[in-house]
Amino acid sequence: MEKLKMYEALNWASSYLEDHDREAHAAELLLRHITGLDRHKFFMELRELLSDDQLEAFKKAVEKHVEGVPVQHLMGYEEFYGRRFAVNGDVLIPRPETEELIFYMFERTDRIFDKRENIQALDVGTGSGVIGVTMKLERPDWEVTATDLSPAALHTAKKNAASNAANIEFLEGDLLQPLEGKKFDVFLSNPPYIPYSDISSMSEVVTDHEPHSALFADEEGLILYRKMSEQLPAVMNRPGLIGFEVGAGQGETVAALLKKAFPDDETEVIYDINGKDRMVFCELLNHTSDKDC
Repeated sequence: MEKLKMYEALNWASSYLEDHDREAHAAELLLRHITGLDRHKFFMELRELLSDDQLEAFKKAVEKHVEGVPVQHLMGYEEFYGRRFAVNGDVLIPRPETEELIFYMFERTDRIFDKRENIQALDVGTGSGVIGVTMKLERPDWEVTATDLSPAALHTAKKNAASNAANIEFLEGDLLQPLEGKKFDVFLSNPPYIPYSDISSMSEVVTDHEPHSALFADEEGLILYRKMSEQLPAVMNRPGLIGFEVGAGQGETVAALLKKAFPDDETEVIYDINGKDRMVFCELLNHTSDKDC
């Protein structure tokens, strides 16, 4: 096999991927994974030769990505909030938008609860567990519960909690159904929100390899927001915070669902770093009324 230096293999793969409508950056991720180098060492050693085994593994990984296999599935993990999480075909691959959801949630909870301990936090539709695990590790005194309808997803979430040493209670069931009378101060969810009508316009990297149950939802992607907004008044404490990740263009509609459920509280739509409405928060004020009980 012809010997190649790392930069030569990287240049070949980047061009090859772009020629097949894939992101060139995937070449760097795959080569770093195969060589086991962090980003700093990777660029320091670009003129080093790859071993035959490394080059063969790299070429195979690039070909598989061209065929549609996500880079994260080839590596077996994704980085999220500075930590590594296992991913597979049973869970949604974490996206940067969800990191923003968590960041803005902490910004609000730090203000709402100041330094109060024993916050009860809930992550509904946990998938790989990134939201629940991140909440627990960033705020160790919080008690975190995470739910999912999929036993396979929960299996992956539990593995991620264990590998990151996060003590979380996991419950299997549909949305808020498995909570059995528990009450929470913080609620966060990134539910399926893509309309089924969008499938035909999406990349096969997503539609062929990520679970449709974690991607798509009825009522133009809004059914789970409606159901949870109806269920949330029964499980939220005051003061409290509700946060949803939403699809671009859904912000005002989801905000209206929360305003209907919590008419006397403060609801806001937040735009992500790309200028898209991606988060909706509802701050529950420290009061009670017949409407909210």
